[in-house]
Amino acid sequence: MRRRAGLGAIQKHKLEQEKYKDKGNEIQENQLEQMTRQMEVFKVNLEEFATKHKNEIRKNPEFRRQFQEMCASIGVDPLSSGKGFWSVLGIGDFYYELAVQIVEVCLATNYKTGGLISLNELRTRLIKARGKGKQHQEITQDDLIRAAQKLKIFGSGFMVVPVGKGQYMVQSIPGELSMDHTAVLQQVTHSNQAFVSVGYLRRELGWEEGRAKKALDHMVDQGLAWLDLQNPSEKLYYFPSLFNACINSSN
Repeated sequence: MRRRAGLGAIQKHKLEQEKYKDKGNEIQENQLEQMTRQMEVFKVNLEEFATKHKNEIRKNPEFRRQFQEMCASIGVDPLSSGKGFWSVLGIGDFYYELAVQIVEVCLATNYKTGGLISLNELRTRLIKARGKGKQHQEITQDDLIRAAQKLKIFGSGFMVVPVGKGQYMVQSIPGELSMDHTAVLQQVTHSNQAFVSVGYLRRELGWEEGRAKKALDHMVDQGLAWLDLQNPSEKLYYFPSLFNACINSSN
């Protein structure tokens, strides 16, 4: 017959578990303290690096992107730091100024695009609007996305919509696009012809006719698409925001 453990053995086992637990907490605290010190050293080194390469960060877009990634790795956002050391770099000012210019271009083209503009066309228009005096500050797609993120304070009126691999559109009208609306934009982008139809969406996405028609009609109501009734076979839905992109891709 197996003998049951006595009270003394149970208490001894409990004390050993508590010791292991205390030792584990001590190790965790030491590791956390060590990581905190390392992060502080990293932050100081990052500030020294930023000071040394201030001009290159502002002028070189690739260097600027890598610097942003280094900042993100330790939880530092120089764009939201308007005071202290990071304000000296002026990086935040660069993106806020760019955000204002994004708003200006979007509002100026809304009557034609319906409130959607491809990121490539937006970049082209911004470069032209900024003029020769600011050519030393080249703007990239990454810069535009970071700047557009600052426009979230206006609610759903401004947002970046991914429509394919490395392809984006900027929405500048109130109201969020559903997954179906985004899928429609992706298909228009892939078609390289700036228009789709109910039949096209049924073939490419496997949607029922009602679903495709509902998504397209909503986009027409919102001014994002134009309806062409002259095609003899079926209605065509044109997206003026993608006219230039489709023309450039076909050339």
